[in-house]
Amino acid sequence: MAAGDRFEGEKPEDLPRLWHVTLSVSGEEAPLKEVRRALEQLAHDHPFLLTSRYANDHAEIRYWEEARDLHDAAAVALRLWGEHRQTAGLPPWEIVGLEVIDRQTYHQRIAEGYGPPPASPVGVHPF
Repeated sequence: MAAGDRFEGEKPEDLPRLWHVTLSVSGEEAPLKEVRRALEQLAHDHPFLLTSRYANDHAEIRYWEEARDLHDAAAVALRLWGEHRQTAGLPPWEIVGLEVIDRQTYHQRIAEGYGPPPASPVGVHPF
């Protein structure tokens, strides 16, 4: 099946789309070394993570999510931190922000010179 082909009966709104997700978390201070190691483990476990920035009391994770609609993309994003807290050794921080935008909006913001700069370099970096 070629890219863009559809299954019989599928409507365009039923097909997965790409969503740019920015998840912000914060909480009690944690050693920077441990925060970095945990975010690196999360990125290793889930290579879809594009970039993470961190400090000792907050972090921001940016990535692309494939989902049918914004609700599905947001639901996955809201579960990400809690579901991987144990396995990645993430700090017990809470989610304090979430932005989910479609691919077109992301690229429009970049072209107009506002919004988050493209995530480069990719990886885990301090603020």
